[in-house]
Amino acid sequence: MDLTEKQLDSQVMYNGGFIEVLKDNVLLPDGSTSTREYITHPGAVAVLALLDNGNLVMERQYRYPLHREFIELPAGKIDAGEDILVTAQRELLEETGYAASEWIHLTTAWPCIGYSDECMEYFLARGLKHVGDKLDDGEFLEVFELSLVEAIEWVRLGKINDSKTIVGLFWLDKVLNEGWAAPK
Repeated sequence: MDLTEKQLDSQVMYNGGFIEVLKDNVLLPDGSTSTREYITHPGAVAVLALLDNGNLVMERQYRYPLHREFIELPAGKIDAGEDILVTAQRELLEETGYAASEWIHLTTAWPCIGYSDECMEYFLARGLKHVGDKLDDGEFLEVFELSLVEAIEWVRLGKINDSKTIVGLFWLDKVLNEGWAAPK
């Protein structure tokens, strides 16, 4: 069965430079029509930065849309034309002050498939060396260390509830404790 929905037309409802909101008219598999509203996003990276002592580099950051702080992995958006590894290296350095000598791409995930085309690229970073942070203007966060065991317990307790961080932590647990390898 072909489940493809075919775009008939598209209208930009909002363009903020970083995201766009689109409204498309589509032809459904049964021949009827409907509308689809969605956000286009440049994509992002999340970094599982593993220190030599086995702890992760984590962040505490205020997120305005939800008016509260979250515990997160270092992460950030992919700039136009930027290689995803370069983005991961840039974001880790900017937000935490760490540079890494070893990088492994773990997986790609789509966090909001019902209303956005955003993809999240996950990287494991090892061989960390602190060289000084370079936060973007207007960016404020606290960097701290947390063991993987404690981080997963924080997920269970609801102290970590950011989806990109949860996915990354569970991936890292599988890589370190069950021998998962990154897909080729």
